[in-house]
Amino acid sequence: MRRAILTALPVLVLTALLQTSIASRIMLLSGNADLVLLVVVAWGLQERAQGAWIWAVGASLLVGLVSGIPWYIYLIGYLSVVGLARLLVHRIWQAPLLVMFAVTLIGTLELLMLMFIYRTLFAVPLALSEVFFQIFLPTILLNLLLAIPVHALIRDLANRLYQEKEPA
Repeated sequence: MRRAILTALPVLVLTALLQTSIASRIMLLSGNADLVLLVVVAWGLQERAQGAWIWAVGASLLVGLVSGIPWYIYLIGYLSVVGLARLLVHRIWQAPLLVMFAVTLIGTLELLMLMFIYRTLFAVPLALSEVFFQIFLPTILLNLLLAIPVHALIRDLANRLYQEKEPA
């Protein structure tokens, strides 16, 4: 568990920095990729990796600090994504990339809907149809495109951290 916490801090900070500095500039219409969500999903899909719940809480606090959306919106979204990932990895363990796509799609939709509801209630109300075509669909596409490399990087990191020792 200590290894998961010590790994989470630099990985999530680096991911948040990449998201705020580079990924936020790569836009498709008005949507952009959510690298932190992808990292949380990918870590939640690693069977041997521990501390996925801690990663979700840390990521939500970190993104909440640098975002205009409150941290508890991200907490709800990231915890439910980790829960779904942990549930599906035990059910469909033979196709991890398929599960990555499914959880990324569902998690992106959920997080964007939570943000839309928050902004509608407390900020500027927007038309759902316009938001769907200008933000939701492009964000989903970018997240699905980046899901493959993020999954590969996180899988490699988890394999390096949780290597099984060969008997001597």
